[in-house]
Amino acid sequence: MNEQQGPRSVQFGALENSSPVGGSASSIDLLRDVPLEVKAELGKARRLVRDILRLTVGTVIDLDKEAGAPVDLIVNNRQIARGEVVEIDGRYGIRVTEIIR
Repeated sequence: MNEQQGPRSVQFGALENSSPVGGSASSIDLLRDVPLEVKAELGKARRLVRDILRLTVGTVIDLDKEAGAPVDLIVNNRQIARGEVVEIDGRYGIRVTEIIR
């Protein structure tokens, strides 16, 4: 007959902190090259499909924010900051004015 044995305890050795060859790295250093999706959201609007199908060049869509209101900065679908739109050398950017925690 087979006798069933009760649970046994198992012990694992200590984990070693591995670092890149030739140097040491903190935990955050391992994440520095991970790509993130960054979006600037001016505002939102809800429309019916028929309204979207009627869009033409020059159509204006009202957003839920007023002109000059802060722009939301979103990283990986999570708002992390607010800011204002700036133009530098013909390109647009966001100057961060508030960090959201």
